[in-house]
Amino acid sequence: MTTTYYTTFDSPLGELLLTGDGSGALSSLSVPGQKGGRTVQADWRRDPAAFTEATEQLRAYFAGELKEFHLTFRTEGTEFRERVWAALEAVPYGATTSYGALAATIGASRAAVRAVGGAIGANPLLIVRPCHRVIGADGSLTGYAGGLERKRQLLGLEGVL
Repeated sequence: MTTTYYTTFDSPLGELLLTGDGSGALSSLSVPGQKGGRTVQADWRRDPAAFTEATEQLRAYFAGELKEFHLTFRTEGTEFRERVWAALEAVPYGATTSYGALAATIGASRAAVRAVGGAIGANPLLIVRPCHRVIGADGSLTGYAGGLERKRQLLGLEGVL
């Protein structure tokens, strides 16, 4: 059984929880009260040193000095979710896209928009895999596992709002 390592990071969004397997790859980043977010378990091992690069990049991002994360991720999802998550990673800082446009990017039909939304909602790496950049086709802020106020904060930081 693999040990889960974690650390926390104080951010403008609250205390972030970062997890990984000790290899240097990030497996999740959760915000407080996140729908489907992780919480520290008794058998996890706290190891801030394992997340030095991630916390440095997060600090720079929140200071407005970093526009693109360069981190190694280790997440697991279906082939469809992995395609959606890869498309999320390609949405640049300061830009937004819609669920329909993201579906088209991965070659999915218009009918797959709901499934795309489900994959985005299952994204275990908030902020660094920028699901906050996905908005409604009409420009409205819709669904965000970390809450719409945090989505507003992130898009404001990036100059979108």
